[in-house]
Amino acid sequence: MTDPAPLILRSSSSSSSVVAAEASLPSSGTRTSTLDDTIERCIGDYFGWTQFLRAILISLAWAFDAQQTFITVFTDVDPTWHCTRNNTTNICSSSSQVCLLPDEAWSWDLPPYTSTISEWSLQCAGSFLAGLPASSFFAGCLAGGFVLATLADSYLGRKKLLVLSCLLMSISGLLTALVSTNVWIYTALRFLCGFGRASVGTCALVLATEMVGKRWRAHVGMIGFLFFTLGFLSLPLMAYLNRGSSWRVLYFWSCAPTVLYSILVHLFAYESPRWLYVRGRKQEFLSTLKSIATVPTPQLLDITSSCFSNNTNSSSGTTGCELDIDDATRNAANFWNSSSYYALWEKPWAFRRLAAVMAIGFGTGMVYYGMPLGLGNLSFNLYLSVTLNALSEFPAAFMTFFLIATLNRKGLVLGLSVASGVCSCLIIVVEQVINSNSYYYWWRNALQMVLELASFFSACTGFNVLMIFTLELFPTSVRNSALSMVRQAVVFGGLFSPLLVAAGRNGLLSYGVFGVTIAVSGLFVGCLPETRGAALCDTLDEQEHKETLAFSAKITQDFA
Repeated sequence: MTDPAPLILRSSSSSSSVVAAEASLPSSGTRTSTLDDTIERCIGDYFGWTQFLRAILISLAWAFDAQQTFITVFTDVDPTWHCTRNNTTNICSSSSQVCLLPDEAWSWDLPPYTSTISEWSLQCAGSFLAGLPASSFFAGCLAGGFVLATLADSYLGRKKLLVLSCLLMSISGLLTALVSTNVWIYTALRFLCGFGRASVGTCALVLATEMVGKRWRAHVGMIGFLFFTLGFLSLPLMAYLNRGSSWRVLYFWSCAPTVLYSILVHLFAYESPRWLYVRGRKQEFLSTLKSIATVPTPQLLDITSSCFSNNTNSSSGTTGCELDIDDATRNAANFWNSSSYYALWEKPWAFRRLAAVMAIGFGTGMVYYGMPLGLGNLSFNLYLSVTLNALSEFPAAFMTFFLIATLNRKGLVLGLSVASGVCSCLIIVVEQVINSNSYYYWWRNALQMVLELASFFSACTGFNVLMIFTLELFPTSVRNSALSMVRQAVVFGGLFSPLLVAAGRNGLLSYGVFGVTIAVSGLFVGCLPETRGAALCDTLDEQEHKETLAFSAKITQDFA
């Protein structure tokens, strides 16, 4: 799933009320050289092969993230079966319920070890137990999101947490393949894998974008999203090449390279210079900045003479280079104080906005994660259907660029949510209208696949727009915290998807629940203001003051 944080757009044409509000805001005074200014002067204008390869190395983590997120589509699939020759009483047919048949009347098409469902005889265990391992993975993502996210801004930093998260995710995956003897051990290890996976994408995105100048951040961010899609695409290829083999092989081939990747990141990647300076490790900050600096421009020579010299106080061990830290960086450094989260609760208007976007995120997450997991319930080739779902991520990302520049955010979110919901519900309608024994059986399967792709595509695009909408709804001082909460709401929606998919294995009930949930959640957009064309604010007070002036200007204009 793409995370369009770099896609914040500022329109040159704003409404008259917004312009009036912006004109009334006090201009900021003269500031000293900031951390961003210094980094921009060193690396902002150049992006060569060294920077590109460094971004590739860091962003590759997204591929392993995607593999572990959707791996249960193949490992936990409900296998196909057939009637055996021992079916002397003719009680077995293709339309029979396998749980109602005697063991000697049917058999799996492939060896039982190809799926967790057949290996541990979970086909009749109920939807809760069948969907528990995948749900525990998303539960682990929720827990890891709250626990590990703070470490990237405080003690460990971006690089160490990225290495730690990848190692935890990969080692737990390898243990899953080696020691899972029953569904309960499997569930516990999936939780641990999700716990480690929670910070992989975020750390990779932040670290990669903080190593380049503002001019290149959008491009570097898109590299990570490209690798996520490629990782998603690699799953059906690996599963197809290992068809007939144990489901444990898929875990091994997806996790073993991640261990090697973690070692490479530890050896060759740099820590974020921004984080090093904020944590007071200025010697390492200067050393890293010198290592990643690009061409020796006059600005870089000036910084070298003022900051990279041996201007170090012997008693304190600090350099003579002192930079002003902006509000967003200072907020990240003081993350443990949770001031940004408290501020979101303290301001009623901010809390209402947060609750609304989280409600929309919940419905979007349920469809985004649920649709790929439920592909096994459709009568369509599983390898091809997963490949098509992964490929739909590409047009969703490009469509976001086009839509966000031309249409209002509220209408986009509502329209995409309703479109996804309608297409999901139509899958059930097609199932009921066209019987499985009908002459049009093949066309029914193809139509259901088209509707599933349309629903998944709308959910992907809607998520991208929702992230941009969230970034524009909140000021800089709480923007990262608000975005984190929305992403957690998306994962929380994914927590219920595996259970619904398992419940719909004997039907398509899950698609109805998906459709209704995302369509209803989209209605919460009515509680939010339109942000297209509005400039971004830095503090909650500035945002509140600006919108108060805009409201007053609108009232005055209406009565004029």
